[in-house]
Formats: sequence, structure tokens, C-alpha cells
Amino acid sequence: MEYSEKVMDHFMNPRNVGEIEDASGIGTVGNEQCGDIMRVFLKIEGDVIIDASFKTFGCGAAVATSSMVTEMVKGKTISEVMTITNEAVMKALDGLPAVKAHCSVLAEEAVQAALWDYSQESGITIEGLMPPKSDHGH
Repeated sequence: MEYSEKVMDHFMNPRNVGEIEDASGIGTVGNEQCGDIMRVFLKIEGDVIIDASFKTFGCGAAVATSSMVTEMVKGKTISEVMTITNEAVMKALDGLPAVKAHCSVLAEEAVQAALWDYSQESGITIEGLMPPKSDHGH
């Protein structure tokens, strides 16, 4: 399986690993088939994601997509983050092997689950945001 240099870099040197103590929203998603579990922490002030981190249990591609998506959301507004798709994550990593595309889907879903958690906690509505497919709690 061929991984791009960017995937390898984010796997070997993942950015934003760990928990944000006073996170505004936490999203946990998992893929039963491959056993990957991804948890994304967002710190939101006003309408802007000022910090993002992750904890991922999974393969190298799962770690790399988690790392990349936390980099992509930092400093963005909630509405900008809502437009980040798994395809955008894969493109930012210069592609993923087809069998690992689901990892980028998890990254997108984890961010959206964290936004959902934030919206529930703060009582705000985020346009276009759907509840997580499976709520693992936190």
C-alpha cells in the first residue's frame, strides 16, 4: 500500500494529539469493521475554532486523517468547518489508498460530532449539522 509523504508525516509526527481540558465540543466516532476510534476535541470562542486536538485508536491512515483535520479546522469559523469534507481531508494529505478512504470519513464525522456536542451544550443551532450517526457519549 502506497502512502503519500504527507500521510507518513502526519502519521509519524501527528499534530494536536491529546485532550483539550475545557473543550467546547467532543466528538467520538468509530468504525466497527476496522476497529478505528476517533475522538476530536474543539475549543470554540464566538464562532471560531481556536483550538482542536484528537485522540485516535487506529491505523496510520486514521491517525494521519485525524491530525490533518484538526490542522484544517483551527482558526476557521463554524460555517467554514461545516464545508470540510472527507474528500478535502484526503486531498490535503495528497490522497489515501482506496481501502483507507473510510478513515477520512471518520475524521469528517468526528469533527461534526464535536460540533453537534457543542451545539447541544450551548443551545445553539448550526445550520446543516446532523446528529451523529451513532452517539458513543463521552
